[in-house]
Amino acid sequence: MAEKPQPVLVQYCQVCGLPAEYCEFGPEFEKCKPWLIQNAPDLYPDLLKANAKEADKVADQLQSTGISSADAAAGGSSEPKQEEVKRLPGGKIKKKDRKEVVIEKVVRNKRKCITTVKGLDLFGVKLSDASKKLGKKFATGASVVKGPTDKEQIDVQGDISYDIVEFITETWPDVPETAIFFIEDGKKVPAA
Repeated sequence: MAEKPQPVLVQYCQVCGLPAEYCEFGPEFEKCKPWLIQNAPDLYPDLLKANAKEADKVADQLQSTGISSADAAAGGSSEPKQEEVKRLPGGKIKKKDRKEVVIEKVVRNKRKCITTVKGLDLFGVKLSDASKKLGKKFATGASVVKGPTDKEQIDVQGDISYDIVEFITETWPDVPETAIFFIEDGKKVPAA
């Protein structure tokens, strides 16, 4: 009988999270080089020959910054801390959602309008309560729907863009007027 095939053990880069043989195609190959020379020298023999001196310099720099940052943390230095960026597998950077309310007017059937309000939930506003208040204030139908990006938004029947900024800032004081934007002709325009 034939032997059972054994699973392949894949070594992943500790810098970018890709398999070691794919690091050269990743976004941070320069940062991966010292790790590759140390942990996977057989995959990239060119790095050992051509960049041995360069890799030593980079490794020394990394060690010296690691030591100095540890000293700074212990000593309480006045240097500002760098923001920690969340990295996803494959080197992608996850962006934080901006806290802003976007109001867009969509025309349908030439005369009827729908005003879409996106981003109220980022300020801690319950969208179901907001849609009820908007519907009562402007005497129209308002509902919470999922938009094209699978984020929930409020659709209000009619063109209410003339009064909605004032209503939002009065009803929810956590939403500043500077964080409200209109989309006009495909461009984002501040409401203020």
